[in-house]
Amino acid sequence: MGKRPYEDEFARRYMKEKGKRDFLLRSWGVERGRNVDSPFSFVLLCLASFRLTRLIVYDTITNWLRQPFHEWVEEELPDGRKEVFLVLKGNGVRRWFGELLSCYWCTGIWCAAFCYAGITLWPGVFQPLIVLLAIAGGAAIIETVVGKWLS
Repeated sequence: MGKRPYEDEFARRYMKEKGKRDFLLRSWGVERGRNVDSPFSFVLLCLASFRLTRLIVYDTITNWLRQPFHEWVEEELPDGRKEVFLVLKGNGVRRWFGELLSCYWCTGIWCAAFCYAGITLWPGVFQPLIVLLAIAGGAAIIETVVGKWLS
């Protein structure tokens, strides 16, 4: 049997697209298995992990994620002031997730592992996410510094 007419065309187009993708990834400093070999890449991952961790642990936009595991209780102190504190819901795995989501350092480890694994295994998918989170993380740090400087 002879070749189908589209086989060569398909292979040619695939290699052309693969070449474009590889060129784009290399221009971003991404090579499969070598994604944190420069100080710039390391700083990007640090900022992205920082921002993702804060997003999960503190930001109100992810409150829906923490709500099944956390409950905020308000108590009135003897002097009339009100104090709000966190109570973890449930037992076992549910409580463990509650602990994880309330601990900045614990969540930070998992976010760093997620970012590193993603950029190593799927650089084309994770590179834009890492850059976006790093920009947001840098902006958050700048905003905090400027806010403290102005006050």
